[in-house]
Amino acid sequence: MHELILGGARSGKSHLAERLALESGLAVTYIATSEPLDLEMGQRIAHHRQRRPVHWQLIEEPLQLAKVLRDNAAPERCLLVDCLTLWLSNLLMLNDDERLQHEIDALLACFEALPGRIIFVSNETGLGVIPLGELTRRYVDQAGWLHQALAERCQRVVFTVAGLPMLLKGAAL
Repeated sequence: MHELILGGARSGKSHLAERLALESGLAVTYIATSEPLDLEMGQRIAHHRQRRPVHWQLIEEPLQLAKVLRDNAAPERCLLVDCLTLWLSNLLMLNDDERLQHEIDALLACFEALPGRIIFVSNETGLGVIPLGELTRRYVDQAGWLHQALAERCQRVVFTVAGLPMLLKGAAL
């Protein structure tokens, strides 16, 4: 099963994804896309690390998500990707439109062939005010298009608000 969990900041999306991965009964590989580029992000990463079971495998990959998924997906494994919007931000910061499109295309191309359970976590950014800057508008647009493409391909899509999961598509939690 492939699933997408969307929500705003501190909505409970990562906690839900971690619970689903734990309850899957499968070996879990946590794929972290963020980098500790400042003190606050380092603290966020530390908080996530403390919550995760120590026996979960960890892969930190800020850019080549499709490659990591292809290399690690297996029928008896659950891959938890947290988070797609940080991955997208990392790519946008490269200021290389060809690389951005290549990585997105690679993710979408490999998606349906990935065995096992894949849980994607991502920030829903399209519910707020339209951003003023060009880069933030591109980010919101790219995130929205990516979410639409993945939601179409996923068997389950969940939106979290205030720690409460709302099923948008697929089987109940």
